[in-house]
Amino acid sequence: MGAGNVIVRFEDVSFGYQRENPILDEASFSVREDVKLTLMGQNGAGKSTIFKLITGELKADKGNVHILPGKTIATAKQVMAREHLTESVRDYFGHAFVDVPYNLDKKIKDVLEVVNLTAPLEKPVGDFSGGQQARLLLAFALIQEPDILLLDEPTNNLDRDGIDHLTMFLILYPKTVLVISHDADFLNSFTEGVLHLDVFTGKVEKYDGNYTDVVEEIAARVERDRAKNAQLLKTIQDRKDKVNFFAHKGGKMRKLASKLREEVAEAEENMVDVRRDDRTITNFTIPCQAFTEPIVKITGVKVIQNHEPHHVKIDLELRRRNHLLIAGPNGIGKSTLLRSLAEGKNPDAVITPGVKVGYYKQDFSGLDFAKTAYASLEEVMDQPDNETIRRTGARFLLDGDALATPVGALSEGQKGLLCFARFVLQEPGLLIFDEPTNHINFRHLPVIARALNDFEGCLIVVSHAEDFVKQIRFDQTLDLSSLIK
Repeated sequence: MGAGNVIVRFEDVSFGYQRENPILDEASFSVREDVKLTLMGQNGAGKSTIFKLITGELKADKGNVHILPGKTIATAKQVMAREHLTESVRDYFGHAFVDVPYNLDKKIKDVLEVVNLTAPLEKPVGDFSGGQQARLLLAFALIQEPDILLLDEPTNNLDRDGIDHLTMFLILYPKTVLVISHDADFLNSFTEGVLHLDVFTGKVEKYDGNYTDVVEEIAARVERDRAKNAQLLKTIQDRKDKVNFFAHKGGKMRKLASKLREEVAEAEENMVDVRRDDRTITNFTIPCQAFTEPIVKITGVKVIQNHEPHHVKIDLELRRRNHLLIAGPNGIGKSTLLRSLAEGKNPDAVITPGVKVGYYKQDFSGLDFAKTAYASLEEVMDQPDNETIRRTGARFLLDGDALATPVGALSEGQKGLLCFARFVLQEPGLLIFDEPTNHINFRHLPVIARALNDFEGCLIVVSHAEDFVKQIRFDQTLDLSSLIK
């Protein structure tokens, strides 16, 4: 079949985890072969759910999902499943095939070259950094050479080299690609259009053009719809005032009132259903614990080069108001340093006893997935208070339904916002962030950057998001790559 056939078609598809609040409501759209599209929508709108409906992992409540017969699908997931962490690289990639090919090692080597990763095939998956695991997840999808490639936040944890490598690959990839991402520069470089999932209506609309153009087009349309409604409301009120005046008069005046009532009904019908555009979290402050002593002392770090650890002595002391950026490429040991510091397992990196620590892990494994979001907020407070919990949750777009949801069932974006709500209630002395921009809607990032910039406690950040890092004041940068001679 030639290019241009419809390869994915949603026909009046409805789906919801809770029937009274559907994610998709009679949504219809189609995707043609060999195009590259962005799937866009608010955190928690259901973008990952659309991927699961395409793969067949979920079934529609109503309507049909059609995939062109014989076409294969593979998904590069956001987070490595925990059951794979103890497996070797070779065993992990074996799961990509129904029948493991005789030349599996060569196939793995070739696909790892595509994602710019060198990895011993015997090494356990859990021993790789977050950025390296992101590359393994991507390679796992690519090794299957699918007709439809689904990428869910593929740039999370990737350094600049990794993103550049992935971009070049996608530009040259000859098949259909659907991407969920909040990275505008990355998306603009290769996507040809946008599928916009409206969190409020459960509908999907298709737009041509690059990501930034579509974001601006949607914003302009919202503004036009609001202006039209404002004009209609003015007309409606004017007609209603006249109806009230003429209705009490006799004869022709009463007929005129009747005609005006019809005009009011018509104007009300013409009111545009204005898209409630993606909301942005409001400015917030993370209160800090009063602490006068030094908060962190680091006397040595383990730097990884070519999968070999090197121990390097340093002398670093951090106090209140000190902001430290830890830099270096994927796999050099940044996340390992943060984890060993936060967990108190590193004699060379020690937090002073009594310091309250807020730790943002890139995979959210610090959260108890079985607890509700409400209980997750409650557990960090010295004196839990229902009103404060609900008010703080709402500030981070976590409404009553979201607060009643188990953490594990929240979207990745909602888990990220839950972490920030926890920090506000916790009042930590030390904040440790490992890739805090992952999964977060780009609209929220300037607000989060301001909160971190203004944090009065001690702050340690690892992030590859250059634009985000530039918005935060750092007194010191510890570049691990500069420590190796």
